[in-house]
Amino acid sequence: MNAMQFLIGIVFDLFLMVVLLRFWLQLAKADFYNPLSQTVVKATSFAVNPLRKIIPGVGGLDLASLILAFLVGFAKISLLMVLFYGGWNPVGAAITGAMTVLKEAFSLVFWVLIIRAILSWVAQGYNPIAAVFDQLTEPMLRPIRKVIPPLGGLDLSILVLIIGMQFLQILMMDLLG
Repeated sequence: MNAMQFLIGIVFDLFLMVVLLRFWLQLAKADFYNPLSQTVVKATSFAVNPLRKIIPGVGGLDLASLILAFLVGFAKISLLMVLFYGGWNPVGAAITGAMTVLKEAFSLVFWVLIIRAILSWVAQGYNPIAAVFDQLTEPMLRPIRKVIPPLGGLDLSILVLIIGMQFLQILMMDLLG
């Protein structure tokens, strides 16, 4: 039973992260021709493109990707409710699905920051993944660097952002839970 819940959860969560990454790539205006960007677009186009015909973007926001992320979270929670909890509550599934999307968005930003930090230590020369991760995270890190500049070549902005995000995530869970 737990193994099946894990498998269902991981499949939905991985696809949800890719959909959220697509939204974030477009929001940050990251390089569309980068191999990582192309992979994300190709992996999600089958679901995003039909939604775009119904849900147009607004002010540069890709609402179709955002709605798809919610639908994936809703579908995950609904499936788990039906299969393992013996019933389905659409309102509960919608609320928990939205919380799932928010939780996965925090996880995505966390892992992109961690990978960016690791790549900055080991990558030599141009790395297309590092370039996209820089484009994604730089708008969040720049304001922190204005307050806390690099100390002796050590950039603490990623650490400060991770701590701030963890604080916000715990605060939101306390307020919602």
